[in-house]
Amino acid sequence: MRMMTTVARRWRREARDLGMSTAEYAVGMIAATAFAALLFKIVTSSEVRSLLLGVVKRALQLAG
Repeated sequence: MRMMTTVARRWRREARDLGMSTAEYAVGMIAATAFAALLFKIVTSSEVRSLLLGVVKRALQLAG
């Protein structure tokens, strides 16, 4: 029984640090959203759009 108590105590100490707190979760979500917005802005820019269009046209020409 003593061994089970020791294991339970150790598990409780380690379990306290699992996961993110609400503040960490909020900061992580804001960072992920900002990164997604930046990627969206880059991909929808006219320069990137023309580069992607050129790649697709070249691939279609090579395919026949």
